Amino acid sequence: MGFLAVALAYLIGSIPFGLIVVRLMSGQDVRQSGSGNIGATNVSRVAGPNAGIITLVLDASKGLVAVWLADFLTRGEINFMAAAAFLVLIGHSFSLWLRLMDGKFSGGKAVASFLGAFGYLTPLPVLAIIIVFLIVVFSTRYVSLGSICAAGLFPLACWIILHPEWSVLLAALGAAVLIIERHSGNIQRIRAGEERVFKLK
Repeated sequence: MGFLAVALAYLIGSIPFGLIVVRLMSGQDVRQSGSGNIGATNVSRVAGPNAGIITLVLDASKGLVAVWLADFLTRGEINFMAAAAFLVLIGHSFSLWLRLMDGKFSGGKAVASFLGAFGYLTPLPVLAIIIVFLIVVFSTRYVSLGSICAAGLFPLACWIILHPEWSVLLAALGAAVLIIERHSGNIQRIRAGEERVFKLK
C-alpha cells in the first residue's frame, strides 16, 4: 500500500487547481498571463484575490490530503509519508495532467502544497519557517524571497526541532531544493531589481 500511496501523492499533486480556478472564474488560461505560473500568486494577479485564495487553499489541501492518505494507507509508516510529502510537490511542479494537455511537464512552485504536506508531517518546523517567511516578506516586500529563505532553512528547522527519521530529513531537503530551484527566475529578477513587491492592497 505504501507504493500506491506515493503514486497517488504524485497524481494528487499534479491536479492544476490554479489553471482550473482561473478558467472557471475568468475564462482565461493562467499560463498565458502574468508570470505564466499556475500558483496562487499569479492566479491573484490574473483573476483577482478571491481566485488566489481559493487556489492557495486547494493547493495546500492537496499536499495535506496526499500525506494523510499515505498515513492512512500505511498505518503511519513514516518513510512512505515522507515520500508522499515530497512526491506531491513533484506532482505540483511537474504535472502529469499538464503534460497530457500540452506535452510539457509544467506546474507551480509548490509552496502552498509544501505547507499542506509538511504542515501535516512536521508541523512545528513549518510553523517556525512561516515566522521566517513573514519577517522576510514584511522587511523586504518580496514574497518570493520569503519563500526562498523559508525553504532554505526548513531542513535545519526539522533537524533542530525534531531530529527526525532520515527519510523525513531527506524529504525536507528535497523540498527545499525543489522550491528554491522553482524560484530561480525570481532570484534573477531580485538581483536585477525587477521583482514585483508585495502590497497589502
